[in-house]
Amino acid sequence: HMKESVRRMWREYCAAAALPSDTPVPPTWHFCDTQADADTCAALVRAGRKRATAPSLWGLLHRSEPIPAVGALDLITTWDGEASAIIRTTRVDICPFALVSAEHAAAEGEGDCSLEWWRHAHREYYVRELADTPYTPTDQMPVVCQYFELVYPRT
Repeated sequence: HMKESVRRMWREYCAAAALPSDTPVPPTWHFCDTQADADTCAALVRAGRKRATAPSLWGLLHRSEPIPAVGALDLITTWDGEASAIIRTTRVDICPFALVSAEHAAAEGEGDCSLEWWRHAHREYYVRELADTPYTPTDQMPVVCQYFELVYPRT
């Protein structure tokens, strides 16, 4: 169930953005598949350094999750479900793994922000993400390059 910190952050954001107090809470989720990575990414978003993410299209389809939409809000949590930040999707590009750009890798804000680091870390992640699915990661696998802005809290 939803943590009180999530409800509180959403109430604070609605007040700051002059939205009706009964506006539904947006999708709430954490990055990655380990606590260390999820909590690191949440902190990078709050710091304004992480401005992109890249789920595999196949993973989204397998989990029946929607493709991110420009303008949509998401509430990012830590691994434990505590509210960390609210983001708004600003751009979505779907491209093969091999064509993910250095610009995107830098916008993800992780590791040394290089494309080489991004490819290594994400190749390992997609293998784990798709392990119990009919899909096998390849260089041609479609990746959803989601760019976003931090809308709350403002840094």
